[in-house]
Amino acid sequence: MKVVLVLLDGLNYATADRCLGHLKALCRKGLGQSYIVRSELPALSRPLYECVLTGVTPVDSGVVNNRVVRLSYEKSIFHYATAAGLKTAAAAYHWVSELYNRAPFVAPRDRHTDDESLPIQHGHFYYADQYPDSHLFADGESLRLRHNPDFLFIHSMNIDDAGHVYGQDTRQYRDSARAVDNIMSDYIATWLAEGYQVIITADHGMDDDGNHCGDSDVETLVPFFVFGSGFSLDSQATIKQTEICGTVCQLLGVAHDKPFSSTLLKG
Repeated sequence: MKVVLVLLDGLNYATADRCLGHLKALCRKGLGQSYIVRSELPALSRPLYECVLTGVTPVDSGVVNNRVVRLSYEKSIFHYATAAGLKTAAAAYHWVSELYNRAPFVAPRDRHTDDESLPIQHGHFYYADQYPDSHLFADGESLRLRHNPDFLFIHSMNIDDAGHVYGQDTRQYRDSARAVDNIMSDYIATWLAEGYQVIITADHGMDDDGNHCGDSDVETLVPFFVFGSGFSLDSQATIKQTEICGTVCQLLGVAHDKPFSSTLLKG
């Protein structure tokens, strides 16, 4: 199976539950299921990109803050996929390129990547938090149409940016979530029709201070939506953030040594 993994940076569960109307409509139609995931700590971006994509907690990976600029020491979904001869792509913030392709990020060299020897073989990497989500999803779909990747990672930053500026209990933060829900409504049906399994989640949430790091519910409880024939759609299924990597690998059918959620998957 092929997989699209969407990471909505900084989106807490309460706001997702209130604002992601299209995703919830698909679930009510029986096309998907939603869950709650508690993020690992610290609830910071780069450490949790690493956690989601490798299944390793920040304390164990050594990526313990956003200032750790180096390649990951762990095997990611990208590594397992390419080792199995599959094709990978990502439209994501430049920290993802630094974790799995080259560090430090050099925009003229790394922003647009096409290199079969790299873990992320095809990429569009942005480096401004205000980079529009409308452009980001178009970047991701361009990669999908041009390269037909088996694993496509799309990482959105506008919700997190609004949260840092205005805080989580604000119209601006909620409107950013509503906007990305609307953008995704242009793509999800096509992805499913093309045979992709679709996962939509977040790395961490956001608090009223316009920040995140600690273990409060608004900082650590995040949404987890699944769509596609590979999922059980069992409302009682469970998923941990450290199981996302292994679960994606199971869907891709590639060898791996990561924990995964058997209850989330069909069969």
